Formats: sequence, C-alpha cells, structure tokens
Amino acid sequence: MEGYDLLAVAQHGQVQVDGVLERFFSLAKNRASAFGAEYVLLWGALEANTTGGKRFRPRMVFSAYQSLGGTDFEAAAYVGAAFELLHTALIVHDDVIDHDFTRRGVPNISGTYRDRARFGGASERAAEHKGISAAVIAGDLALFNAYRLVDRSGVDDVTRSRLLEVVDDALFASAAGELIDVDFATAIDMPRVDDILTMERLKTAVYSFECPLQAGAILAGASEEVITTLAEFGRDIGIAYQIVDDLLGVFGEEAQTGKTTIGDLREGKRTVLISYATSTAAWEQIEPLIGKADLSEDEAERVRAALVSSGAESFAQGLARYYGNRALARLAEPHIPASLRIELYPVVDAVLGRVK
Repeated sequence: MEGYDLLAVAQHGQVQVDGVLERFFSLAKNRASAFGAEYVLLWGALEANTTGGKRFRPRMVFSAYQSLGGTDFEAAAYVGAAFELLHTALIVHDDVIDHDFTRRGVPNISGTYRDRARFGGASERAAEHKGISAAVIAGDLALFNAYRLVDRSGVDDVTRSRLLEVVDDALFASAAGELIDVDFATAIDMPRVDDILTMERLKTAVYSFECPLQAGAILAGASEEVITTLAEFGRDIGIAYQIVDDLLGVFGEEAQTGKTTIGDLREGKRTVLISYATSTAAWEQIEPLIGKADLSEDEAERVRAALVSSGAESFAQGLARYYGNRALARLAEPHIPASLRIELYPVVDAVLGRVK
C-alpha cells in the first residue's frame, strides 16, 4: 500500500472515530434525559471536552492496524474511540488533581461548573467544590465507557479480551504514573532524571503510544513479535514526546503550543530540564524561582537563560533525540513490514520536529 493511500485511510479513520463518538454521546444524552436536564448537561460538557482534539491516540491505532493489513475500519474506529475516551477521562481527572479550572485557556469541566455555581450565587469554596465534583463524575463516566466501546467493537471474543487487557494496562500504568507525579510534587529532593522519565512514561506514554499501537496490531492479527516491537517503539517515542513537551513548556511559542511557557516554572513541575539543572552551578541562582507562584516574566527569562547556559536545555534535546533514534531502530527489525515503517517514520519526525 502506498504512503498516499495510507494517509487517505487514516483520514477516513478519523472521520469514523468521530462518528463513533458522536453516536455514543447522542445515545448517552438521550438516555440521560430520563434522569433530568442537569445530567444531560453533564454529558454535554463531557462531549465538549472530547470534541475537537487531534485524535492522536486513535491515529496510533489506525497507523498500526491499516499498515498491518486490517480492513475492518468500523471495529478499529470503536477501539480508537475507546482510547480517545480514556484520554478524556484521564485529563479530566488530572485537572482535578492539579486543581486546574482551565485547559488551553478555556474552562474545563471543573471550571464550567464552578463558574455556573458562582453565577448562581454560591461562595467561592462551594463553587469550586461543585466544579471538582462534576469533573470527578464526568471522568468516571468516560473511564467506564472506554471499556464499553471496546465491547461494542464487534470483534471476536478472543480479540476483545486481549484488547480489554491492553486498555487495562494503559489505565493501570497511567494511575501509577499519576501517583508518582503527585508524590514528586511534595518531595523535598528533586527526583532523578531516570525517575522522571519513568513517571512520564507511565502517566502518559503508555496510554498514548504503547497501548494504542499494540491494540491496532492485535486487531489486525499481527504476530506477537510485531506486537512486542510496536510496544517498544511506542515506549521510546512516547518518552521522547514527553521530553519535548517539557521543553516546549518552558521554551515553546505559546501561539503554536497553545499553552503558557511560564506555568510549568510557577508550578515547579518536575521535568528532565529541572532535574538536570540541580546538578549544575546554575541551580543555586534559580532554585528560589522554581515553583514561585507569582513568578514574573522577567524572572522566567532568567530561569530560561540559566537552563540554556547550564546545558540543561541541550541535555534534554539530546535525550529526546536518543529515544527518537531508539524508536527508529525498533522499526528496522526484519519482522516489521515496510508499510509499517512508512507509516511510523513520520511519527518520529513529527515528535522530534516540535523542538529545535
């Protein structure tokens, strides 16, 4: 299959995933109407948080599936939609954990319900409680229904059982990574680089790369050797992605990334950049600024300059390239079909191309 045809199939797959999610939310809202208008509104808020994304995880499912000869795109769409709904659940709950009321500059579910309560006259504390409560409920609904979408994919029992195990692995790893991240936030000592990489892999890379790629391969009936290699590729490129994401969180352009470049510094987020900096002479001058809630833009620039001069930025860039090259090496294995290499090489380029 030519690269152009693969692109056409991927675009068609995204349309099918969107269709699955639209039908799912339409049925859910119709069902919710029997329980009152407020429940319908909650489902609508959850749908809004699932709509408009890049459908990255479904694309990973389709990339593996179509490249390995899969033809049942309806089944793949349900599995891709399951990973999209899992992603929604995890970011909704992550915002609760971080006590965030916005995502990418607009109110998330917590923020929507908090603002509505404020408008209704609730106190600040009561309004925040309502917002967080609504987000917990919505996240729970998305989490459970990710499994239900796999159930509805129409695949045979053996394949369905394996796919459910993969989704379970994704959730299990992400929960472990989230807990480690919570622990890091209150730890006195800065975690080591390796510990941060482990956390980021578990929290995000497993469910974003490793498991969707595995799911696509399983759905296509690939060999265990191919499935294992795809998981290894997903692990390496997923780690590279997270390192790049942390770099963009400090050095990126907000107009392109859609996220502030001062938020991670104010939060004191534990990243490879900051962990490396603790071992350099620059740490003494920037330590008081890391995690400073009212960090100014001038102070942020001082931190950025120190991260550059100390070698932390170049170290992180080099580490991202290292894991990107490891991912490429996985694809060079003789049992990996050429069609799969053609489909996944651009994924590596896209990840590493996000940062200079």
